Order: sequence, then C-alpha cells, then structure tokens
Amino acid sequence: MAATITYDAENRLTLSGITCDCGLTHHLPTQDIYVGQGLLARVPDYVQRRGLGMHCVLVADQNTYPLAGMAVEAALTEAGYHVILCVIRRDGVMDPDERACGEVLLSIQPETTFLVAVGSGSITDTVRVNAVRTGLPFVSVGTAPSMDGYTSVVAPLLLRGVKIHRAGVCPEIIVCDTDILRTAPLSMVCSGVGDVLGKYIAKADWMLGAIIAGETYCDVCGEIVTDAVEKLLQNIPEIRARTEKGIRILIEALLLAGVTIMIVGHTRAVASVEHNIAHYWEMMQLLHGKHPPAHGASVGVATLLCWPLFTRFAQEDLTALDLPAIRAGRMSRAQREAWMLQAFEPEAAASIMRDNPDDFLPWEEQERRIRTAQAHMADIRRVIGMLPPYEAILSAMQELGAPTTPAEMGVDEKLLNLSMRCAKDYRTRYTLFKLIDECGLQEAYMAAYPLL
Repeated sequence: MAATITYDAENRLTLSGITCDCGLTHHLPTQDIYVGQGLLARVPDYVQRRGLGMHCVLVADQNTYPLAGMAVEAALTEAGYHVILCVIRRDGVMDPDERACGEVLLSIQPETTFLVAVGSGSITDTVRVNAVRTGLPFVSVGTAPSMDGYTSVVAPLLLRGVKIHRAGVCPEIIVCDTDILRTAPLSMVCSGVGDVLGKYIAKADWMLGAIIAGETYCDVCGEIVTDAVEKLLQNIPEIRARTEKGIRILIEALLLAGVTIMIVGHTRAVASVEHNIAHYWEMMQLLHGKHPPAHGASVGVATLLCWPLFTRFAQEDLTALDLPAIRAGRMSRAQREAWMLQAFEPEAAASIMRDNPDDFLPWEEQERRIRTAQAHMADIRRVIGMLPPYEAILSAMQELGAPTTPAEMGVDEKLLNLSMRCAKDYRTRYTLFKLIDECGLQEAYMAAYPLL
C-alpha cells in the first residue's frame, strides 16, 4: 500500500508512509481530519486546538441544520464561542450558486475569525469560496458520504446556471461523525460510491496523459486512490447496510481521494472525462430549468459509459491510421468555436474556451500525439488492462441499488449523445476521449450516439 492510515485517541486520521520519486512537489496534509462516532460535541475542542478564534459564522441548510448544525451550534455556544447562524433555505435542493454565496458573505462580520460548514457538497463549496475570498479558515462538518470534496481546494459552483470552478481552500478541520453519516439516504451513499468508482477512469486518463502529453504521474497518489476504491468494492454489502464499518470505508475512500489533491496540488487523480460528462449533464439540465441529480450518481453512470471505450481502444491497430485523411478532416478554429457554441450554449462555451485557451491544437501537435500513441500502444494497452472488468463495476452498483443508466439521471437521448461527443472539450486535461478524437476515430466510437 502506498500509505498507511491510522487514528489517534482523538479519532484524528494520520496518513504516513508517503515516499515518492515522481518529481512532483508533495505536500503532506496539515489539516485535522476526524472520523468516528459521537464527534459533534467535540468540535469546540478541535477548533480551540487550531487556534481559530472565538467568532464564527455557521452555515447550514434547512436539512443539515436540524441534523447536525443545531448540535454544533449548541456545543460552540456552550463553550463560549460567538456564533452567527446562516441557514440557507430553499423550496427544493440548495445549489452552490451566487445567491447562496452572497448569503454567506453578508453574514460575515468584521469580527468573524472562522467559518463552519455543516453539510455535504453544496454547503461545503459555498463556504469554501467565501473562505478563500475573505481569507478566513473554515471547519467542515460532513453530513453525508456523498462526494470527495471535503478535502478539495476547488469549488464547483453555479453562476447564472453555468457550472464553474473556482479556487478554494481546504478546511482547517474536517469532522466526519459516522453516527451522522449513517443517517444519510441511500441515494447519497450511492452518490459517494459512484464518485469513488470514477477514480478508475481518472487514474487511467492520468496515466495516458503521462504517455501522450508528457504529464508527470504520481504513483503514490495513484495507489492511494486504487487501494481505497478496491477496499470499497470488497465491502458493498456493508456500505448498502450503512453499517459503521461500511460508512467508514466509504468516507475514508472519499477523504483519501481528496487528500491526493492536497498532496500534488491538482485533481488529476480523482476527476477526468467521467466527471466532464456528469458536469455537462448538470450544466445543461440547469440551463433548461431542471434540477440535476446528485453529482456522484451521475459520475457513476458516466463511468459505466466510458468503460467500453477504453476496452475497445485497447484493441485498436493505430498503425492503420491515415494521417493525411485525419488532417483533412480536422476542424478549423472557427468550426470548433461554432461547435462549442452549439454543444455548450453561448455563456458556458465562452467560459470554457476562455479557461482552456490551448485546447485547439495545431496539426503539428496533433500529429505528434498520434505518433506517440502509435509508438506506445503497448503501454496504452497496459494502462487499460489495469482496469477491473466492466462487469465487476456494474455488479457492485446494481448490488448497491445505485442508478446505472442515463435515463435514471434524467438524461434524454439528445443530451446523452451530445455529452459523449463534447466531454473531451470541457477542459484541456488529457483523456482517452481526446486521443480517440485526435486519431480521427471519434465518429466510429460515437456511432451508438447519433446526433439527432
């Protein structure tokens, strides 16, 4: 195993045994991460040990406040902390959008010394972006094992209905009380499992990026993620039953995935094309007035969609590629911009192209990538061969009762077909989908997803 997890008497998680010569700068997490039972009453002690001050804004929503926020507020108040409460109330599900971010910002006072997020993804990311904007530390009290973002330094947000990513900070303290996490609905547990299973695709894409694009791949982070997801696969019945053991395994997998972000400073080990597909579904559903399902559940379904393309590519004979024909069929910059406007709609397309200015390749770079893939096909097959059988992933999701089809995500045929084509365009990060397109194979692979 790449690293060893231990807990001290205070339920504080420690990660040790990280040694790596990959060449990247590694940063061991300095945050305090607590996982165990009955931890809410101990939050004031955790805060005092970090010296975060005595004035906070506690952020929750109408669901997480009675679940855990009220207890955390009471514990802090009893310990002498001054708490300003910010409960974000919505008729439906709360989104991490400009309105929610504004509510938190307007709750912060000159004397505020730290923030407390009580919730899962949406609450944590709303507080995260406010923390980085104000320079205040924050504490995350998790309420569901539904996503890997507790330890993230990136905040996925909504701005005028468009999914955006903004720089954030990791919480100084993360508290995962398994008594609270076990009460999460099975749908949120399924979302967490889906998020974890997507790491197989993310790891494979990162390794392909090292082969084709010269990225530096970190074996330690890759092994941390692999160990966590394999342990999860071995304990699906425990997770489905939401036993203390099962929920601990799931939240550890999610936390460790996030820890890799802190170690190398980016999300390469935890998110790739499977996340791009899920983000696209969410973005388009929001733009058309629909509320998307849980992000991790979408990632799980997208992972199943990606898997067959990997196994198919392992059988390709790239020596048969017709490079002059590939060059002749390339999109011009104007054609790609028109495609982006069609696929993502104007505001999102403009934002994506602005954030990824180098994503239109000159032919010389595309040819270099093709020839690199031809020369290293054995290495590409080795990477793809490291994936477990598709059936093992599908069986685990079915046993858990997780969604396995796009229709269960509210994704119709048109949205599905577009998402499979434009997942490669969501960000510059290298993926198998980019390689398929660069090799002139996209339409052959997308035959099952005709443009309507």
